[in-house]
Amino acid sequence: MSVADAYYRRLATGLFRPLYLVLAFEAGNSMLQTINPMPSGAVGDISDNQEDQASLAPPILLQYWQVVLRWKWVIAGVVLAALATGLLVTLLATPQYTAMSRIEISRDQKKVTNVEGLESADAGRDIEFYQTQYSLLKARSLAERVARQLRLASNDAFFAAHDISPDEGTLFSGGNGGRLSASERQRREKLVVDLLLDHVAVAPIRGSALVDISYTSASPDLSAKVANMWTQQFIVQSMDRRFASTADARQFLEGRLADLRLRLETSERQLVNYAAEKGIVALGKSKSADGRTEVDRTLVSSDLEALNEALAKSTADRIAAESRARSGGGVTAEALANTGINQIRQKRAEAAAEYAKMLVQFEPDYPPAKALAEQIRALDSSIAREEGRVFSSRSTEYREAAARESDLRARVEQLKGRMSQQQRDNIQYNIVQREVDTNRELYDGLLQRYKEIGVAGIGANNISVVDAAKTPDRPSSPHLLLNLALALLAGLGLAAIATIALDQIDEGLRDPSQVNRLLQVPLLGSVPEAGEGDALDLLRDAKSPLSESYLSIRSNLAFSTDHGVPKSLMVTSTRPAEGKSTTSLALATVLGRTGKNVLLIDADMRSPSMHQFTGQANKAGLSNFLAGDNDWQQLVVNTDAKGLSLLPAGPMPPSAAELLSSDRMLLLVDHALKHYDHVVIDSPPILGLADAPLLARAVEGCIFVAEAEGVAVRGIKASLGRLHAVHAHVFGLILTKLRHRQAGYGYGYGYGYGYGTDGAES
Repeated sequence: MSVADAYYRRLATGLFRPLYLVLAFEAGNSMLQTINPMPSGAVGDISDNQEDQASLAPPILLQYWQVVLRWKWVIAGVVLAALATGLLVTLLATPQYTAMSRIEISRDQKKVTNVEGLESADAGRDIEFYQTQYSLLKARSLAERVARQLRLASNDAFFAAHDISPDEGTLFSGGNGGRLSASERQRREKLVVDLLLDHVAVAPIRGSALVDISYTSASPDLSAKVANMWTQQFIVQSMDRRFASTADARQFLEGRLADLRLRLETSERQLVNYAAEKGIVALGKSKSADGRTEVDRTLVSSDLEALNEALAKSTADRIAAESRARSGGGVTAEALANTGINQIRQKRAEAAAEYAKMLVQFEPDYPPAKALAEQIRALDSSIAREEGRVFSSRSTEYREAAARESDLRARVEQLKGRMSQQQRDNIQYNIVQREVDTNRELYDGLLQRYKEIGVAGIGANNISVVDAAKTPDRPSSPHLLLNLALALLAGLGLAAIATIALDQIDEGLRDPSQVNRLLQVPLLGSVPEAGEGDALDLLRDAKSPLSESYLSIRSNLAFSTDHGVPKSLMVTSTRPAEGKSTTSLALATVLGRTGKNVLLIDADMRSPSMHQFTGQANKAGLSNFLAGDNDWQQLVVNTDAKGLSLLPAGPMPPSAAELLSSDRMLLLVDHALKHYDHVVIDSPPILGLADAPLLARAVEGCIFVAEAEGVAVRGIKASLGRLHAVHAHVFGLILTKLRHRQAGYGYGYGYGYGYGTDGAES
């Protein structure tokens, strides 16, 4: 394979294409598969080499560059028109002045007191807080406040600063001394608000609580006034909104407090009445951990507790008295503790001592001794009597203690019954008490909130002015360079859209790689445009790029069958003047140069041209053989090209399709292959004619010729579909008249070529 062969095969296909080429490929693939699948089975089918060819495609940026070169004048015109429009608009535009003020919006409201507001401390820490503030800065209500404060509805200078001139005939009513009518004022106010919202800009400073508020108009003084008034009215509106919300809350709390006060009084009255009815006298109350009121002691519980203590003491006294009463006679603790008995015992002891002393000296009958003995007996009787009285007092004490205990026990049992009944009554009492506690808590809480709202009104505003707007000394727009840059970008965008649209409208094959993608047939090669030269003269020059391209095509064609270059083949196209006849002559000439005997048959009997290319006469030819003349060899003429013989078309028959519908064309090809190595048939175009499908029966296969940027892809698909319908084998497609800018990498020598006159090409 030659260097030119490999070079043009590299140009034949591409892996990367613009998006619109890929879409076109998908559409073409579906259509082609619907028409008829491509026949396969040839051993040398070069479709096996498509992946290798695709890997040699030019870069995608180069493909886009080719599109730009194709439509460069359209792109240049659109861009220049856009730049001119931008320049004209900039020069004719009215200068605009922008005044800007800066404010700070604190997240937490500053307060003079420690009283919390209606919202919690964390309520404004979300991003929604600042988004809300930015939306409020662009609110229509704020614009209406600014318009009313500056009286812009009646200020004609305001409208003039925005290039708006209201109709003076409808602005004022005739009987109002030049004042605006109600309907006109309403119309103007709406117009003013719309203008304010259209020309104000709110720009938050990223990462801070600062916000820039700017206003743009044709008047620098007006811009500064509106910007400053906008910030002032925003602060006032924020305060008014806060006060309005506080007033609503206060009014709501006042109504709730009145209801709760009535409920609290009613519940407390019910509690007192119920306690009086049930005899519940609370001596002590306490607060539980959850704030509930609990009764610690009542009068009944207190009395029961006192009587129970007295009963316990009485019981102890009764037991002690009973113990003493059951102890019987003898010396007892009471007797020993009795002063009278102790004195009598002392006297007896003294008398007994004196009696014993006297018995030492005298006999018992001694009168003084008898007197002492009698005295001792008298003292013993006194002691016995006293001890009897003590014992009698213990019995009396026991009876009294038992009676007292019984009385106290009866009273305790009575109080226990009352206590049990009171505990049952306490259930309802506690229910009423809880209702009182609940109402009191609600009332106290709302009362405290009501007081806090009243104090919160003195809180400071959380919005402050950082920088007031100053009158601008130079216009902020228009910017010539910026407008030209924007116009350039717009022009490039419009140019890109126009280029893509024009490129899509151009449905012809523009690039060799489209053959495989859109048609799914092998690309045998691409033939450059001849330019101003004569294609026939270039074909005679074996070193010309045109000859090199057909030599490359011949090399690719050698891989289409298992025996090399097909023995018989037909060259056809969709329409005339696509290079079909030139390709037939070129292939036959190239094959003849390789030492082969080639018979070139001009089967385009409707418009024959091969005799003109070779300089021969067309007195007799193929039409004569098809009409019945069996001596076809007498009809063949020799040419100046090496190894090339020509069978002219002959006289134009009345109906070429009728002649080709017979089997004589098959017979002619069979006889010719016995004398020639190759038979090349120049077929008529496919669309509108039946000749090409009929000729396809007589050859091994067909070579399809398509002009670059010629017939639309759908037309080529229709032609290929007709060939597939008659089961013709298509070896591949040759893309002709390919210009240098379409090839991607150029064509080697870079000369200009031409195909001669259109009249000589079919």
